[in-house]
Amino acid sequence: MITFLRRRVVSSAIPLVFVVLGVFVLARLTGDPVNLYLPLSATAEQRAEFAAAHGFDQPILSQLWDYLGQVVRLDFGESLRTGQPAGEMVLTAYPATLQLAAVTMLIAIAGAVLIGSLAAYRPNSLADRTSSFLSMTAASIPDFWFAIMGVLVFGVSLGLLPTSGVDGGFEVWILPVATLLIRPFGVLVQVVRGSMVGALSAPYVKVARSKGASEKRVVFGHALRNATTPVLTVAGDLTIGLVNGAVVVETIFGWPGIGKLMIDSILQRDFAVLQAAVLLTAVTIFLLNIVIDVCHALIDARVRQPVAA
Repeated sequence: MITFLRRRVVSSAIPLVFVVLGVFVLARLTGDPVNLYLPLSATAEQRAEFAAAHGFDQPILSQLWDYLGQVVRLDFGESLRTGQPAGEMVLTAYPATLQLAAVTMLIAIAGAVLIGSLAAYRPNSLADRTSSFLSMTAASIPDFWFAIMGVLVFGVSLGLLPTSGVDGGFEVWILPVATLLIRPFGVLVQVVRGSMVGALSAPYVKVARSKGASEKRVVFGHALRNATTPVLTVAGDLTIGLVNGAVVVETIFGWPGIGKLMIDSILQRDFAVLQAAVLLTAVTIFLLNIVIDVCHALIDARVRQPVAA
């Protein structure tokens, strides 16, 4: 297991390095912050002073070298907008994104396991066909379209739900969670159903039934336990997608998470905050991938074996 873990850490860390380098270069392609933070009437001396104060007067390679040195010291610089440490701003916003992703995936997994298992129990029945149709439809709906329709119908037309912010009770969670939930739920229902159909036809299920095991124990005890490997892999990938792809949802609903912070930083060319936000997101994805791989290896010992040359 240690060898497997070391191999996965090394292979997963390489993309992390490219993310750090890529966001540094791409952030600077959005434009010169001097043009945004100084008035049009600013003199050449004022512009030069602003650039020198923030290191923008240095060659790009020198800026990159200084940035990498700061990252090693866990110093991500200061925000051009607020003057606050960029790391503190990102860490303040990140829990909102993690909470949203965690609640969404817990609901998606619980609902998908229940509906997918029941659909697989009677293949080709009306319930199976209905759940398959609805889950495939859900998996195909774009997040941004569902979010806009939710705001239009439940927020503007009916006035039942708030359309932005986190101040309030349970109702502020409904539209953001529903928007993020719809696609993972649809995908997981299909994965659970496919895995359970194969598991329920396996010999060990027939043996369990011949020994008098209840159908509830057969479905949720024997079959579901052996169908978890593909479900775990897909659920992990979807969780990573939620952490990485909540930008649109957070922006539409004014959710003060890492996604909205990234968009604001791009629009305002706040390089330090953008770089810190992308780096923290990349590290989170890196850690989630390691956790998924370890869980997969614990379930299936074949995964831990090195690939033969």
